[in-house]
Amino acid sequence: MSDQTKYEGPKRVFSGIQPSGDMHLGNYLGAIKKFVDLQEDNECLYCIVDLHAITVWQDPKLLPEQTRHIAAAYLASGVDPSKAIVYNQSAVRAHTELAWYFNCVARVGWLNRMTQFKDKAGKNSEKMSVGLYDYPVLQAADILAFKATHVPVGEDQKQHLELSRDIAAKFNHDFNVPHFFPSPEPMIKGPGARVMSLRDGTAKMSKSDPSDNSRINLTDDADKIAKKIRKAKTDAGVIPESLKELEERPEVANLVSIYAALSGMTDEQVLTQYSGQGFGVFKPALADLTVEKMSPITDLMNRYLSDPEELNRILAKAADKAAEIADPIVSDVRKIIGFCGA
Repeated sequence: MSDQTKYEGPKRVFSGIQPSGDMHLGNYLGAIKKFVDLQEDNECLYCIVDLHAITVWQDPKLLPEQTRHIAAAYLASGVDPSKAIVYNQSAVRAHTELAWYFNCVARVGWLNRMTQFKDKAGKNSEKMSVGLYDYPVLQAADILAFKATHVPVGEDQKQHLELSRDIAAKFNHDFNVPHFFPSPEPMIKGPGARVMSLRDGTAKMSKSDPSDNSRINLTDDADKIAKKIRKAKTDAGVIPESLKELEERPEVANLVSIYAALSGMTDEQVLTQYSGQGFGVFKPALADLTVEKMSPITDLMNRYLSDPEELNRILAKAADKAAEIADPIVSDVRKIIGFCGA
């Protein structure tokens, strides 16, 4: 591994979300809320990873709308284009160019160990796209095209980030440029880091879940939010007193975690406030809190979505800023590799 302490470039944060399906509360609490906080003290790039999206089939007529949907969610949640760069991946060519160079650095054995491809492909791995298999190499290029030093990721992406670190280290070693690429660090900790399904407390809240009642979409109105929380799966007990008791009740733990993340409280503080009370008390309180926090985001998001040309303009301007950072880095990579005329 390269030595992060000897990398002398700026601290830079990179993360991205795929434009597939509606954005939901899990995306907000697990990622976007952190993005808003990080932009205050860091140089941040928040990407809409449309190149990753096409590793599985996407309707070309819907992809632009889906991309704008993610952009609107970023902006409505408080990501400020004057503080952070919000752009779509396909608009910056450095991503695909560097991915090819990294394909020639990464090793097949490394990719064969990636558990997420195995999980997604199952018994159909021979029928999956090469892009889905190669997804983690493109992810490394996403990060290192900007020499990003920190990456807000979920636990499910930690293995991919480890691959990015391996690729950076091998490139630096193979071409004798010891500290050209940094070794990006994961940023995982924080409240609401993993929001679970409202129908199954052991499964992550997901855009791909066929049940709309499993998630709270960022475009849901107050009535829908209240209805979904009212129908959220729980058990026959009451709110427990201790975190230890909570560990064995995943659906209850999920609702407590959501309340804590939205209110700025700890799980323990939520238990202190509601222990011994039934869900007839807790669920309405959670619904009111969720509506209070999410309604302004929903309203602003709908306003952005009503003006697609403005979103296109914001994304294009940001893509130019992203290219200004990435293009010189990729140009240096060409020279390091030894391409004629680089």
